[in-house]
Amino acid sequence: MTVTSKDADLLETLCGCLHLRASISRYRNGPGRFCHRVQWRDRVLYDWLLSIGLTPKKSLTLGPLAVPDEHFADFFRGCIDGDGSILVYTDRYHAAKNERYVYQRLYVSLVSASRPFPEWIQATGDRLIGVTGVIEMKLTPGRRPIWLLRYAKRESIRLLHWMYYQPSVPCLHRKRANAAQFMSRTPRGMLGYVPACWNRQTIRTQNPVPARA
Repeated sequence: MTVTSKDADLLETLCGCLHLRASISRYRNGPGRFCHRVQWRDRVLYDWLLSIGLTPKKSLTLGPLAVPDEHFADFFRGCIDGDGSILVYTDRYHAAKNERYVYQRLYVSLVSASRPFPEWIQATGDRLIGVTGVIEMKLTPGRRPIWLLRYAKRESIRLLHWMYYQPSVPCLHRKRANAAQFMSRTPRGMLGYVPACWNRQTIRTQNPVPARA
C-alpha cells in the first residue's frame, strides 16, 4: 500500500497512528513537484479496507464507505487533510465603496475525481450535523472533471468544531492553524446546534480496524 502527500508530517502522523516502521521517501511526481511517500505491506489491513468499500486505483472509483457515524468526524478530518483545504482570506472587494466592507472569508472544501464520494460525504454531513455545502464540477481542458464539495463560512465553522473535537486529535497542523482563529471566536455553544457525536460516547462499531499481532 502507498500513501503520498506533499506534507511529510501528515505521513508521520499516519505512521504513528498505524504503528508503522516504514520509512518516508521523497520523490518527484508527474508534474515535476517534490512529494513524500510511504509504502508498506499489510494484508490484513488491505483486506479490511476492501471490506469497507475502498478499491485499488480508488481516485476514479471511490464511493460510499462503511464508516461508523461515531468515527465520521475523524474520517472527514483525514479527508480534508489529504484531499481538502481550509481556505482563509480577507475579502476587500467592496472596500473602495466603504472601508467597513472588509470580511474574513472561510471555506472548507474537499475535491474528488469520483462524484459519488463527495455526494456521500455531503449527505452524511447533513444527516449528522446539519451542514449541506454545495458540489461544483471543475473542468480543465484535456483532463477528467473534478468534483468540489465546498462549505461556506457558517457551515465551515460548525465543521471545524466537529472535526477538531479535541486538541489532541491527529491532524495536519498547518490546516488546523487556519481553523484555530475561527474556532476561538465562535464557541460551540454559539452554533445553535450540538450534535450527539460531540459527546464522543463509545459505541461498538460494525467494522472495527483489524487487530495486529
